[in-house]
Amino acid sequence: MKRIFLFAIVVFVMQIAVGQGLKPYLGGVSEFSSLKQAKTKVLNAVNQTNLKVVGEYQPADDSKRWVFVYTNPNLEKAVSSKKGLRGFGLTQRIAITQQDNGVFISATSPKYWGAAYFQDDFDEVASEFNQLATQLNSVFSKVGSTAAPFGSKEGVELDDLKDYQYMFGMPYFDDVVEIKTFDNHQAAISTIDKNLNANAFQKRVYKYQLPNSELVLYGVELDGETGENQFLPIIDISENKHTCFLPYELLVDGKEVYMLHGKFRIALSFPDLTMGTFTKIMSTPGDIEEAMENLVK
Repeated sequence: MKRIFLFAIVVFVMQIAVGQGLKPYLGGVSEFSSLKQAKTKVLNAVNQTNLKVVGEYQPADDSKRWVFVYTNPNLEKAVSSKKGLRGFGLTQRIAITQQDNGVFISATSPKYWGAAYFQDDFDEVASEFNQLATQLNSVFSKVGSTAAPFGSKEGVELDDLKDYQYMFGMPYFDDVVEIKTFDNHQAAISTIDKNLNANAFQKRVYKYQLPNSELVLYGVELDGETGENQFLPIIDISENKHTCFLPYELLVDGKEVYMLHGKFRIALSFPDLTMGTFTKIMSTPGDIEEAMENLVK
């Protein structure tokens, strides 16, 4: 009888552990009466911490959504220690969404995105992301919102995030799209800046350069017939919205320009997305790649 009891406890603990995967976002409903009020309060809370807002915008032309993009010394230190494609981890995001259940405050989970972008290097920089998580919790506390994990029913285990793949045959983090190789770093930056200033369908949300490096991360608003307002309503269908999935990034590393493969970046942001829903946006990864290619011509 004692053995049966102990076995039941072990099974119960294992079941709990299974449900402890990391989820892409943190969030909770606030007491704010409007998105406008929330924007002011959230920005004030961010400014009282060690987080630095590098850009903000209204994604998908949706008046019920707003995103702040930020960086901080912990992110800079983590990226500086590894460079290269880890540059995609230079920023994270905080979002405000007017939902049916109230004004929802959300943010990208530092550990989730850190593990996905740093892969086997994550353990060496985990302390930086833990410190960032503490500061982010302070922001939620200041605005009177909870920071409950969401964005996936079961979550993704840490080791799986380090080698994330939505399903067999789909891209990994390292399967980036190489947009273009320029003659030099300045040529890459000048071309992208010029096109972002002139292009009606791809607009700059932010541009952030890692100090003392040739790593520059852009956040790009995707407008037009195949832009955010077309694909986001199809995939963002849960009660608590994944607003801080956006904006999409473009990374300049020296003279090379990269983007994360759309099938990786979208799946990472919506890990519970069904294949049926994914097929409804089959053209979106290619559309995003085409939009980014427009910026390097």
